[in-house]
Amino acid sequence: MNGNEQINMKKMFSRTIVLVVVILALITFVSSIYIVAENEHACRVQFDKIVNVVSEAGLYFKIPFIEHIRTFPKTIMVYDIPSSEVLTADQKNMTVDSYVLWEIIDPLVFYQTWGSITEAENRLNVSTYNELKTAMGRLPQNAIINQEDAASRNDLYEAITKLVAEKNAIFGVNIIDVKVKRLDLPKANEEAVYTRMISDRNQIAEKYTADGQYEASLIRNNTDKEVNIIVSNATAEAAKIEAEGEAEYMRMLAEAYNTDDKKEFYEFQLALEALKASLRGDDKVVILGKDSRLGRLLINP
Repeated sequence: MNGNEQINMKKMFSRTIVLVVVILALITFVSSIYIVAENEHACRVQFDKIVNVVSEAGLYFKIPFIEHIRTFPKTIMVYDIPSSEVLTADQKNMTVDSYVLWEIIDPLVFYQTWGSITEAENRLNVSTYNELKTAMGRLPQNAIINQEDAASRNDLYEAITKLVAEKNAIFGVNIIDVKVKRLDLPKANEEAVYTRMISDRNQIAEKYTADGQYEASLIRNNTDKEVNIIVSNATAEAAKIEAEGEAEYMRMLAEAYNTDDKKEFYEFQLALEALKASLRGDDKVVILGKDSRLGRLLINP
């Protein structure tokens, strides 16, 4: 190998070293960069120990190959708790299907205690179920499934949420809400509960019907009483008006025929009207005494 070849080999070796160094530097630089998103907390972990927590979105640096990044959601999470049975105060089973709204507020404490979302959900499952079981165990089944008392159920949920939040605050999480999606009855109890509910509704309907009939009877009695009073007053008023009319009629007759001539003329007129009424129609026969006024009138007009 001559001198030129040795020089070329040295140059190639130098270039290779430089290229390797550049690649290593680039890898080191890239490994030292990490990005924090808007919806997450980023924790720099060194030998399983968090050395820094970043919650603001942006570009950050870490020690390459020594530190690694653990991220946790910064958003509100929904954990759907598996359905489970609880025992009410009157010793009746109910199946509860619920969910929890929660968030991580202290990533450092969360990592040091629970460490993962899976472990957090397991702990929330146990904690929430215990509070649900305790709270509903103080109430009878009828109070829990009563549809007309939604406000009391909301108070119950708020109390459960408060208790779950207080017990889990030391783990760096915040419990926003605990809600029951559905309350089911075990198959063995469904028929009895439905029968009782139907019986309760029938009793309420019968009470409403009885109250309505009682009110109707009062209204009918009052109406009949008012009608009787009105009819009685109207009859008395009619009798009074009729008596006054007859009295006025007799007074007018007395005034119109207050002499013998007027009286005789009036009787004669009445006789003519009676004769006229008797002779209406065909083939009429009128029998009159010869001493009657009409007889004398017809025989000797």
